[in-house]
Amino acid sequence: MSGEAAWVVHKFGGSSVADAACLRRVADIVEARTGERSAVVLSACRGVTDALYALVSLAEQRGDIDSAISDLRERHTGIASELLSAEAVARYGDELDSDLRDIRGVQHTVQLTRTAAPNVRDLVAGYGEIWSSKLFAYFLRERGRSRATPVAWVDARKVIVVDQGPLGPMVDWARSRESLAQVIDAGAETLLVITGFVASDKQGAQTTLGRNGSDFSASIFGSLLGAREICIWTDVDGVLSADPRRVPGATVIDSLSYNEAMELAYFGAKVIHPQTMGPAIADAIPIRILNTFAPEGSGTLICANPQSTLPVKGITSIEGVAMIDLEGAGMIGVPGTAHRLFGALRQADVSVILISQGSSEHSICCAIPEAQAERAAAVVRDAFDRELRTGQIQDVTIDRDLAILAIVGDGMAGMPGVAAKLFSALGRAGVNVRAIAQGASERNISAVVDAASTTRALRAAHASFYLSPHTLSIGVIGPGSVGSVFLDQLASQSARLREEFNLDFRVRAIASSKQMALFDRGAALSDWRGERDSAGSTLDIDKFIDHVRAEHLPHSVIIDCSASEDVARRYVQFFERGIHVVTANKKAHSADYAYFQDMAKARQASGAHYLYETTVGAGLPVVRTTRELRETGDEITSIEGIFSGTLAYLFNVYDGSAPFSAVVRDAKERGYTEPDPRDDLSGMDVARKLIILAREMGLALELSDVVVESLAPKALQDVGVEEFMEKLPEHDAAMRERLEAARARGKVLRHVGRVTAAGEARVGVVELDASAPLANTALTDNIVRYSTRRYSANPLIVQGPGAGPEVTAGGVFADLLRLASYLGARM
Repeated sequence: MSGEAAWVVHKFGGSSVADAACLRRVADIVEARTGERSAVVLSACRGVTDALYALVSLAEQRGDIDSAISDLRERHTGIASELLSAEAVARYGDELDSDLRDIRGVQHTVQLTRTAAPNVRDLVAGYGEIWSSKLFAYFLRERGRSRATPVAWVDARKVIVVDQGPLGPMVDWARSRESLAQVIDAGAETLLVITGFVASDKQGAQTTLGRNGSDFSASIFGSLLGAREICIWTDVDGVLSADPRRVPGATVIDSLSYNEAMELAYFGAKVIHPQTMGPAIADAIPIRILNTFAPEGSGTLICANPQSTLPVKGITSIEGVAMIDLEGAGMIGVPGTAHRLFGALRQADVSVILISQGSSEHSICCAIPEAQAERAAAVVRDAFDRELRTGQIQDVTIDRDLAILAIVGDGMAGMPGVAAKLFSALGRAGVNVRAIAQGASERNISAVVDAASTTRALRAAHASFYLSPHTLSIGVIGPGSVGSVFLDQLASQSARLREEFNLDFRVRAIASSKQMALFDRGAALSDWRGERDSAGSTLDIDKFIDHVRAEHLPHSVIIDCSASEDVARRYVQFFERGIHVVTANKKAHSADYAYFQDMAKARQASGAHYLYETTVGAGLPVVRTTRELRETGDEITSIEGIFSGTLAYLFNVYDGSAPFSAVVRDAKERGYTEPDPRDDLSGMDVARKLIILAREMGLALELSDVVVESLAPKALQDVGVEEFMEKLPEHDAAMRERLEAARARGKVLRHVGRVTAAGEARVGVVELDASAPLANTALTDNIVRYSTRRYSANPLIVQGPGAGPEVTAGGVFADLLRLASYLGARM
């Protein structure tokens, strides 16, 4: 056959040939494959095989089989009428009616005897593939009348000879090859349309290849024809890394070895059945899984030596599992205990899925189908009756409602840390592992978990191995002046961060005080405002949290750019859920000390990170400097400074040439103050910052412990903002007097906060020498002065812009990047 194009076998499943539109799509795919000789194996139209099996059961119950047969005829002739000419429909209908008469005759016998032998079921069930393949062959011939390549319909019953054994049908290869040579010319340029699922036994009677039999047919014909590839066309893009219904982040596996595919299939993944791959494996024929409905995809290649860098190929599970545990001191060092246990289970036809035994030999446990649990327990207790009565074995116990999670991949062999990664992920997800098993090939690591934890376990494992460990599910609260700038900054840098550092920041939720928007795959940051507006709904904070804490993503973080007390009081809940927090909101860290301790306990228990650098000094490293001084053993005597950019501006500008109230009004118009300037003038914002730093020093101070001088006159505390601004000039004289008194002493006025190691904390206006560091700042600068054991003669000073949306948002962004680094990103 040198110089001839190689055969490629294409198998299309039931969903691929469900109706006329599907068959047209299949024809498009087949006719587009140039440079090869195609053999097309078809399953029955979707649902037809089940309908034929149901027809046999209906006959056993003496039901109305005529109506069921009529439905089958109408289904197939209806498809034919959409695809074929009237003449071809008539010919196809005659052949269909002949088959239906045979079925009706067989079914009348079943009705009389009320029982159907296995060979009768096989005979009836196989007609679905005969009908679909004949119909498709007619369609190809009419559709391609001008083509040079003829279309031949091949009845697999006349080619494949099998013998039913204990492990299923076994192919008689010698007879099958002889039959193929009699039916077709393997060297001819012919497009073959082949019935899947059906075969003949050695006596010539019709039989089937069992469930997934059409895949087996494709593999058999691949071997018989010496094919270079077998393509299995289905309704998914390939073999997926996990069940997408349970793991939304499941991805298509690019390539698998035969062994990996068989392991995944055994553990319930939607892969070609292991038995069907046998002929392809024997002849080293690659198998490709492709999507009929997206034929342009590359699918999944199953072959002997896949070229893939993924150590773990798939993550799957078996459910409906029980575990039987044999335990007793009398087992230690006694040979043959395992033989007796598994021999007893074998005699009772109980399938053992997984085995785990401790090196002490004190116990052996094995996982079995839960449906067989009672029978298994009975036979094991009977086998060890004497040991149970004498106390050598304490008990035979059964745990129900379990599942087995398995990760599969040839690349795990010899790679340290794979098991650690799996069990760390399960631990972080709160999944308890009941038993563990790993084969010497290191291709599979299995863990028994509670059935209720299966989805969580699958998602946690998948996130660790399949998604970047630096993928973060992000929820942003407070898209106002700071939050909106942060989102814009993130939008401008997200592509670079992904490319350079493999950072995948997915903003999956945005919430204001009344509205929220949730995004399954993350908002398009280039138009996050438009996406938020189009996806907006009423705020439900619990739903918001649940969405951010997506189990299929490895890490989640809430970024709080609000000033909300209600949000701050949710931090413990965030931490308990394992959600990291990055915040510019001072309300949590300066709350009552009991809540501060609750946050610390929740973080320690869950391992969640808490980053709050911007709560003091915006983008300046004030919190970090305080923490590092203490953690490296320095003794902080005092911290003092100008902590409010607004108040820094007011006292840098106020020189008596204009009233203090005019300076306040000017600052408000420039956007330097809060909408209500009293929020700045009250000094409480600075007091909260002092509490945050005091707690970094190790002091258990409450906000009420801070002595605060308010610059907002008491008489104007309860009036509206406009009235406050109108009446503030009435109080200018007092501030004028303080300014003149300070000048008389050669001093300047500055708004300062100070906390000492003794627990004294004070906020207010003070007089400073004009040459003092705190007296020399630019406009809205913050400046913080540390007096410590190390920095006593020459105190440490941190100075720079300490207010404004840009620098604050930049500080929040820096904290997010720092979090990514803590989680393993290399930056």
